[in-house]
Amino acid sequence: MPVEDMNTQAWTVYGQRQLARAYTPPIPDQMAWAPWEGVGPGAEILGAITARRVLDIGSGAGHHAVHLAQAHGAHVTGIELSATQHQRAASTHADVQGVQFAQGDVADYLAEAEPFDAAYAIGTLAFIDPHRALPALRDGLRANAPLILSLLHTDLHGRGPSTEVASREQMILLRDDPPLPTQMWVLAPQLWEDLLTEYGFRVEAIDLLNHPDENAPVIQQLIRARRLPDMPVRVSSRPRSTRPPVAHAAVGVGAILLSEDGILLGRHRRGTLELPGGTVEARESFEAAVVRELGEETGLIARPSDVTLLGTLVDHVEGVLRVTVGALVNAWRGQPTTQPDESVGEWAWHPLDQLPDGLFVCSAQILTAWQPELPINHTPAHFTPFAHGTQTTRTGVDGLR
Repeated sequence: MPVEDMNTQAWTVYGQRQLARAYTPPIPDQMAWAPWEGVGPGAEILGAITARRVLDIGSGAGHHAVHLAQAHGAHVTGIELSATQHQRAASTHADVQGVQFAQGDVADYLAEAEPFDAAYAIGTLAFIDPHRALPALRDGLRANAPLILSLLHTDLHGRGPSTEVASREQMILLRDDPPLPTQMWVLAPQLWEDLLTEYGFRVEAIDLLNHPDENAPVIQQLIRARRLPDMPVRVSSRPRSTRPPVAHAAVGVGAILLSEDGILLGRHRRGTLELPGGTVEARESFEAAVVRELGEETGLIARPSDVTLLGTLVDHVEGVLRVTVGALVNAWRGQPTTQPDESVGEWAWHPLDQLPDGLFVCSAQILTAWQPELPINHTPAHFTPFAHGTQTTRTGVDGLR
């Protein structure tokens, strides 16, 4: 069964169950971009929407659309693929001024509709292939129109987002009923930004909204984007060759974890002592790479929001440009242990005033970029901090610290 047909079937069953219960969610006092009250901003992130045409993508029971019409004076159209979900909204809110509900596919609907002044999707756009939904939204929005997307980031099982544009199974849960399997595009923030940029949007902010219970693993992404004006046609340059470039650069991350017992170092099979870290994978953010490498090498669990990027270190090794991003992990769960088939293990905490000899050069460079006063010798590398970091320096020059 095609993915979107499977999702339509699941949401149709969901709507049937809610109709059988005669359940209608209350009209909220403010927009809720996450499933939890009091988390995140309100409707202000949509901008000025009074008397403007706003599209609610996957409008469900229609309560968010009604809120925007009644509290903010917007003219809201809710588009919903599931017939039973559409029935819930249309039968309950048919007489509400400023709101209309349509049943059908959002891409097909936008192909025939007048462009909208704003659009939003609360947890729903992840059920549609982004390569189909995003170009339709680009064509269905006016220039500079805001697009606000609330999307799953980390699920109930603690699974974080994917770095590939591929769907995966997720369950719709409903009290006292069996879960409904669906396919969702649960993608990393950087990947969503890349896709939105590809299809004519500018991403203005991506926030991670955490569950109010700090022990709950679920995290929601909130993406604020804007539809860019159409660019004038320009003369194109010569296209790239189809041959892959010769490898000439290596990009990696190194993570500093500081506890009461010191910093975490592991021993490589070659004998050097190293920070957790490794190579950044394609379409992976630096924060996501830190979290993944930390889990793979030590078994520790962290979230991208727990990672503070310090800056980039650049040096050359045998003609290869090496770029390493140092990071500070502010929180984690678990105890570090040697992981099967990993080249670094024997993890242990080392006091900063008793650092061992034999540090891997990249780890040494990251540590002195973080705290230049540490008495560590290493080959020099150019360090460029991010905005919250220290001043730009060339670590290890003038006597190698």
